[in-house]
Amino acid sequence: MMNHEINASFRARLREDRALLLPGAANALAARVIEDCGFEAIFLTGAGLTNSYYGKPDLGFMGLSDIAGQTAAIRNISMLPIIADADTGFGNAVNMYHTVRTLELAGASAIQIEDQLSPKRCGHFAGKDVVALPEARDRIRAAVDARTDPNLMILARTDARATQGLEAALDRAEAFIEDGADITFVEAPVNREEIRAIPARLTNTPQLLNIVVGGRTPVLEFEDLEEMGFSLILYANVALQAAIRGMYSALTGLKTDRKFEDTGAIAGFEERQSVVNKSYYDALEAKYKA
Repeated sequence: MMNHEINASFRARLREDRALLLPGAANALAARVIEDCGFEAIFLTGAGLTNSYYGKPDLGFMGLSDIAGQTAAIRNISMLPIIADADTGFGNAVNMYHTVRTLELAGASAIQIEDQLSPKRCGHFAGKDVVALPEARDRIRAAVDARTDPNLMILARTDARATQGLEAALDRAEAFIEDGADITFVEAPVNREEIRAIPARLTNTPQLLNIVVGGRTPVLEFEDLEEMGFSLILYANVALQAAIRGMYSALTGLKTDRKFEDTGAIAGFEERQSVVNKSYYDALEAKYKA
């Protein structure tokens, strides 16, 4: 399947009257597990990529080459739609234009763009702020203009709730929709009433809600969020958080016992090879063997 076909199918899926549960991947291995578990799309998380690739917090350390490389790696092993987290676009509106072109070529089906000041920070950290609305709108307009596939979607995120309040954030989301954004994302509402207000106000455009386990936004039932009108329910770093806990558990055991046997606490050797589709490459090797 060509990427434009994936994009068209994903756009059509978001027109359906049912929400999509969206897990995040920090890398291509996590994307494989997401696909194996039967999810419909992948969110390539900038925070997760920064944590796993650099071992640093989500404070603007990731660059365009990082996200483009991981987008291409995931597209190489999966035909699921990929939402690529492009942070603030890595510069001004002209840089945003280049970012969208680059990520479209890498295989993205949607590109998330933020209105934070650079360097950005995690939406659930203190100390973040947003650029003036005209600059934020320039980012969205440049992103919309840059795409060559009209089915590539622009996901416009605003972090204004934290510094200017919910009404200002909703006003920004409406402005981004006017500028051509296909999906909007009001980050970090703090209670059920604020969550409900987002799709109630932004009725004609798909809405994404980000659930950060342990973050500022309460965890509500999927069915409740679907009933409210959200199209995408994102758990961007559950896989990464589980992997961190699993690594600590396994390595603490190894340090204590000075050996490690397969007791079911870790993926076995064959399971690991299955996740990375080794049998496919074995078949290729046999096909091209001299």
